[in-house]
Amino acid sequence: MSIPKDHPRYKSLMVREQLAEAVEKGLVNPTGLISHGRGEAFDYLMGERTLPPSLEAEKVAAAYLLRAKRPLVCVNGNAAALDAKNLIKLSESIPAPLEINIFHRTEERMELLISYMESQGCKEVLGRVPEERIPGLNHDRALCSKTLYDCDTILVPIEDGDRAEALVRMGKVVISIDINPISRTSKTATVPISDELTRALENIIRFIDELRGDEKEIDRVISSYDSDRNRKELLKEISSYLESSC
Repeated sequence: MSIPKDHPRYKSLMVREQLAEAVEKGLVNPTGLISHGRGEAFDYLMGERTLPPSLEAEKVAAAYLLRAKRPLVCVNGNAAALDAKNLIKLSESIPAPLEINIFHRTEERMELLISYMESQGCKEVLGRVPEERIPGLNHDRALCSKTLYDCDTILVPIEDGDRAEALVRMGKVVISIDINPISRTSKTATVPISDELTRALENIIRFIDELRGDEKEIDRVISSYDSDRNRKELLKEISSYLESSC
């Protein structure tokens, strides 16, 4: 489909086309389109911009990733299709391993996603051979590498709520990127980020560069953060935007 660049919904329509192509290639399950549409609706409510509470959470995420001893970036089909380049850039900037983990899991689809991330420049992608199982999950997202099982801090873009809960129960710092601030994932994660994926990744990468080596500021950023307060402030921002749009 040819979409003129001056179309007011150009970026949104291009992303939709990108995801549709990813479905045809087998990278994204068709139900992932529903998930994306639901998330995009929340982006409309935010004015398609990063709100101040989201920016704060992105800085906190950077601080936790720098403080971690065993960080990991976990990627599903939608995340890989939406912004593989920035996911790889983030994993390299931390640095942290990158692992594929999906709900609708088949060997063929896992290989497609891992090969796709490798084609986009990722030097090593974990997930081909599951070595452990996350306790408390009765579906294939429980399957993981020993690296994921042992990590202390994990970034999970577009995450399932039950797996986020399971990872928190394991004692991990869970950083989620879920544009819905009232989802189970956002309510459960240590650091829930409600923002569009690319905006969130670019901000986290920038904050990693700014905070690296500044242990005092990293401590301050982490200690001053409260996830419940942050989500409430975000909901107030959304309400204010909606009122101003009437």
